[in-house]
Amino acid sequence: MTSRTVTPSRTMTMVQAVQDALATALASDERVMLFGQDVGMGGVFRASDGLRERFGVERVFDTPLSEAGIVGMGIGLALAGMRPVAEIQFAGFLYPALEQMGVQLGRYRQRSQGRFAVPMVIRAPYGGGIHSPELHSESPEGLVAALPGIKVVVPSTPADARGLLLSAIADPDPVMFFESIKLYRSVRGEVGTEAVPLGKARVARPGNDCTVLCYGGMVEVCLTAAQAAARAGVEVEVIDLRSLVPLDLETIGASVTRTGRVVIVHEAAKRMGFGAELSAQIAERFLPSLHAPVVRVAGWDAPYPPFTSEEAAYRPDARRVALAIRRVLDF
Repeated sequence: MTSRTVTPSRTMTMVQAVQDALATALASDERVMLFGQDVGMGGVFRASDGLRERFGVERVFDTPLSEAGIVGMGIGLALAGMRPVAEIQFAGFLYPALEQMGVQLGRYRQRSQGRFAVPMVIRAPYGGGIHSPELHSESPEGLVAALPGIKVVVPSTPADARGLLLSAIADPDPVMFFESIKLYRSVRGEVGTEAVPLGKARVARPGNDCTVLCYGGMVEVCLTAAQAAARAGVEVEVIDLRSLVPLDLETIGASVTRTGRVVIVHEAAKRMGFGAELSAQIAERFLPSLHAPVVRVAGWDAPYPPFTSEEAAYRPDARRVALAIRRVLDF
């Protein structure tokens, strides 16, 4: 399958935007390397299609099926002065690599008292919505966010996918970059040429009656719920977090103190999900502004259902978000 260069100013799908960011980084910095299972062949979602032919097998290559080995090799390359971008084929395959991430990846700057850093990016498709097999629809962003020293980024638009990935590759510290499988080809948007800074949320829709905090594949779901609420005269502010670590508490706080009502939405299971951390941060900082308890809409506390139509009942949808909005408004 041949690849063609995508002009940054064009309208792109998210997977095209990711591919363009990878090509841009590889072309602009000889230290950048891209590797993972099937990456040299274009990747299971074709995000690296044509890059091996363009940049060579020493910079874009396949690895054995060993997530711990992929991450461990990336750590070594980063310590040696390279800028590795490692792909985990699905986020649900990330679990064997958590030891490398928790024990090594996030600790080197502190361990070396600032003498060494690990400028490494780990990319992984995550989330449901396409009826995948078991382990292919996991959302482990909360687990990674709990590991100190690792930044966590989850884009929701093609422009952010490209811009945030460029910033992640240029960052001096390790970044976990989650890409929504559902959004790879289902959304299109204008993509510019500039990097997007990490740690800055985006107000996807302004409003004064309720704040909805979301990221990745849930942003389009929350925007649909907000549009339905607007037809009933309720103006919902939808904030796309973009970065979970670092977290843009300034943008979150400005919205929460104005609306006084908060709904948090994510695909991962509710118990110990990232929404729990968000709820705690909001309670610690903005409790006097709240007119109702924070409500979370999330996956159920069970493994993600593979293949079956049960996925529709597990993955949050606009109806569940709309009910949560009504709940905080009626409190």
